[in-house]
Amino acid sequence: MKRVLDVFLGESRRQVGTLRFEAQGARQSAGFEYHPDWLAADDRFALEPGLPLVAGMQYHQQARDGSLFHGAIADTEPDGWGRKVILRDHAKQRQQARQGGEAVETRALNHLDFLLAVDDDSRIGALRFRDEEGRFQRAAEPERRTTPPLVELGLLLSASKAVELHTETEHDLAYLRGRGTTLGGLRPKCTVIDEQRHLSIGKFPSVQDDRAVTKGEVLALLLARNSGIDAAQASLVDSDGSPVALIRRFDRPDDGGRLMYISAATMLGVDTGDGSEHSYTEIVDALRQYGARAQSDIEELWRRIAFSILITNVDDHLHNHGFLHHQRGQWVLAPAFDVNPFPERARELKTWISEDTGPEASIDALMSAASYFRIDRNTAVRILSEVEQATGRWRDVGRTIGMNPRELDQFADAFEHHERERVRSIIR
Repeated sequence: MKRVLDVFLGESRRQVGTLRFEAQGARQSAGFEYHPDWLAADDRFALEPGLPLVAGMQYHQQARDGSLFHGAIADTEPDGWGRKVILRDHAKQRQQARQGGEAVETRALNHLDFLLAVDDDSRIGALRFRDEEGRFQRAAEPERRTTPPLVELGLLLSASKAVELHTETEHDLAYLRGRGTTLGGLRPKCTVIDEQRHLSIGKFPSVQDDRAVTKGEVLALLLARNSGIDAAQASLVDSDGSPVALIRRFDRPDDGGRLMYISAATMLGVDTGDGSEHSYTEIVDALRQYGARAQSDIEELWRRIAFSILITNVDDHLHNHGFLHHQRGQWVLAPAFDVNPFPERARELKTWISEDTGPEASIDALMSAASYFRIDRNTAVRILSEVEQATGRWRDVGRTIGMNPRELDQFADAFEHHERERVRSIIR
C-alpha cells in the first residue's frame, strides 16, 4: 500500500508539503517533504522544530506506542475516544458485509486510516490532507453535515453512551463517524457547532463516572479565567437532564480561518510514549527559543502550574499543553484546556516542575523554580495571591453553574488541602 497526500495550510489551500505513506504487511513508514513554493515563500515557517525548512523527504523515527508521523501531523490524529469509535465502526462495517455475503477486507486499520478518519472540517489546527483524487480528508459524506449543530446534542450523547455500553448500532456509529477530536483523551466527546456558530467540543458524562466530571471541568476552566489564565471558553448545557461541557475551540478565530496548533510534546520534540519524564522548565527553554512573547508566556506558564497545584489538576501531560503559531516560526502558548480537578488522585504532576523537584505538586517546589522562570519573589507572591483568591471561591463559582452540595463535596479534596494553606502562609 502506497499513498501520497498533499498537505495544505488552512482555508487558503496553500500547499506546504507532501505526506508519503507506505505499508508492507505490518511494517509502515511515513515521510514529509516541504513543497518548493512553501520553502520559497516569504511567510514560510517550520511546522514544528523537528521539521526544519529543508528540501527533501524527512522521516520520523517512531517510538514504541508513538505515532508514525511527525508531531505536527500526529497532533491532528484522533484521540483515544476517537480511535475507539473508528475501531468499532470498522468492526461493525465488516460484520454487516459478512452478513450481506460481501467480500470482507482482512487488513487491520493502519496509522494513515486513523489520521484520515477525522473530518476535514473539524480537524485540530490548520493542517489539511488532500488525497490523490483531490478530496480533503476526511471528506463529508453525501447528505450529511460535517459538524452537527447543538440541537443534535441529545443524539450524540445517546450514540456515545451506546459505544461505552457496547450496545452501539450501525446508525450510532455512522452518526459519530469522523466527529472525534484530537484534544481530550478517552472520555466521550464530539465536535459540535454552538449557538453562536462557533466550533466547539461537547464533552459528555461517562457511564463510569462516580462524580460530576463534566461540571468539574467547566468549574476548573471558569476558575482558571478568574485566576488570570488564558483558558478556553467553557459552559454547561443540559441535554435531557445530562450536563454536557461545551468547550469552544481556540484554533478557530472569530473572524474565520484556522490557526496552526502543535502540542507541547511536539514543540519539545519528545514522544510521550517512550516513558521518559519531562518538565515545565523544558517548555520555558522552548519559549525562550521560539516564543513570540517569551517572558509573558513564561509567567503565564508559572501561573498555570500554581493553579494546577491548587485545584489538583494532575493530568498535566505534554499533550494537555499546546502552542499556536504567531508568525514566521514564532509561537505563543495556546489557551489552557483539559483542566480538571482530581480529588481522588495522588498529588503528583505528570509534567515535573523541574528535574530537581520531580513530580512533587507543591508550592514550595514551584517557588524553588521561580528564578528559572525569571520571576522575582514579589511577582511570584502576587501571582499566588491572585490564583489563591480565585480558586478559593470554588464553591461559589460551582453553585453558579448549578452544582449541588453533594457534587461540590465530591471535589472538596481537590481544592482544600495543605498546599492552599501553604500559599496563604506565603502571601500573608
